[in-house]
Amino acid sequence: MPSLPITLSVIEIEAIKKFLKSHPTDSRAVDRAHILRFRHFGKGTKEICLLLDVSPRTVTNTINNYLELGLERALADDPRSGRPIVFDARDTANIIAMVCTEPPEGFARWTLDLIAEESIKRDIVDSISSSKVQVILQEHDLKPWREKMWCIPTLNGEYIQRMEDVLKVYERKYNPERPVVCIDEKPVALIADKYDRSMSMPGKIGKKDYEYKRNGSVNVFCAVEPLKGKYVNRVTPNRKGSEFAKFIRDLSRRYSGVDKVVLIMDNLASHTVKSLTDYYGIEEGERIWSRFEVHYTPKHGSWLNQAEIAIGMYSRQCLGDGRVGDMQKLIKVTGHWNKATNKKATLIQWKFNRLKAREKFGYGIGKN
Repeated sequence: MPSLPITLSVIEIEAIKKFLKSHPTDSRAVDRAHILRFRHFGKGTKEICLLLDVSPRTVTNTINNYLELGLERALADDPRSGRPIVFDARDTANIIAMVCTEPPEGFARWTLDLIAEESIKRDIVDSISSSKVQVILQEHDLKPWREKMWCIPTLNGEYIQRMEDVLKVYERKYNPERPVVCIDEKPVALIADKYDRSMSMPGKIGKKDYEYKRNGSVNVFCAVEPLKGKYVNRVTPNRKGSEFAKFIRDLSRRYSGVDKVVLIMDNLASHTVKSLTDYYGIEEGERIWSRFEVHYTPKHGSWLNQAEIAIGMYSRQCLGDGRVGDMQKLIKVTGHWNKATNKKATLIQWKFNRLKAREKFGYGIGKN
């Protein structure tokens, strides 16, 4: 099917130039402006997709919106009525749990649109877009169309006990002498561009080639103090017990002036005092471990770990398209991200508590 041509008026061309010179922060609106400009000058959909790294659907929707609604509406997102939609940890957990089940009859797999539709149909949320579903899945490293994912199992005594223990910690008031720190780790593939990128210049879009080189993988330990907005990310060759031991000692030193660090983490086999005693010896390992008050999330309960939210931030903001070719470069960019993010001191607003857990999962109503 041939590309649908458009002809911009002189006024519209000047309006696009003025818009781009204003340095807009909405990257999607910038893409739409360039799509209209490129199509006006005769470039086809495939060429535009390569130049801007956008999907054919984005090009088609932008052109159709311009033809039907005009320039202003083509550049802007569809208007949204009412207050912004906010999803708390409970909503997210319920969506994740749903995705971990079989899709509705007649569907072989979950898709973004299907997840959004079922979330509304099952009264999990009043409204949700497929793009928001994508963000939730990315934050939890879920790809239900590719593999079988973890899910919230049938609640048993151990699961409830550990969930309530973690939520009780989150309900504590901030205490600088006993800061709450959540930790987790993320595998990162080292991917390098096969060819040099061309940088963006005035009137010229930067380009990158679709080919890349894989250089193995590394691990990133992540720690976050949610009520303080303090973030620590450490790049390591792997996540073995020895690397975990070094990361824990680093945290101990960073919080050397406090009475004790309240630590939230999952129950991975290496997340024990044994990793420290094996690496540092019994006396030193136990001394370092004693600096922490440890609380474990239940098995298949990583959604209770606020470090997953921090990892999502790190993945989107620091890793971007994921093309970091070697460990030293990853260490460098991670250090810059840590420094910039800690200056902002972005707090994590956790609202899911024990009362909400009891109401949602239907156990222990009325307990303190």
